[in-house]
Amino acid sequence: MRHHQSPRAGYSLMEAMVALFVLAISATALLLATRSHIDGVGDLENRVTAQWVAENRLVELGLGDPSAQSGNVEMMGRDWVVTVKQRPTDDPDLMAVEITVSLGGQPDVHARLHGFIDKGGAV
Repeated sequence: MRHHQSPRAGYSLMEAMVALFVLAISATALLLATRSHIDGVGDLENRVTAQWVAENRLVELGLGDPSAQSGNVEMMGRDWVVTVKQRPTDDPDLMAVEITVSLGGQPDVHARLHGFIDKGGAV
């Protein structure tokens, strides 16, 4: 009994190289997608933290804290630059407030909060 071997047993060098090329392109695309996702999560974390900083500053202003003006705040291991702009409204007991928060050393605004604080002293 003779065993008949196919003339095409195994892969040729060209087929193996094409398979490796496809694998390399796929791995690169996967790494780029993962990097993009990680950057998006980091940006979301920055925006949420900046929003918390702005909300905290608005509460401090509403409580009448005299130190709650523009300045730097540390939260979640990062330094945030807080800018507070106040302007009067038609109601003398209300002050309009705009609070912007940026990551220290960066020009981008990560959060902007508009609100009102009671200046009338009503309880």
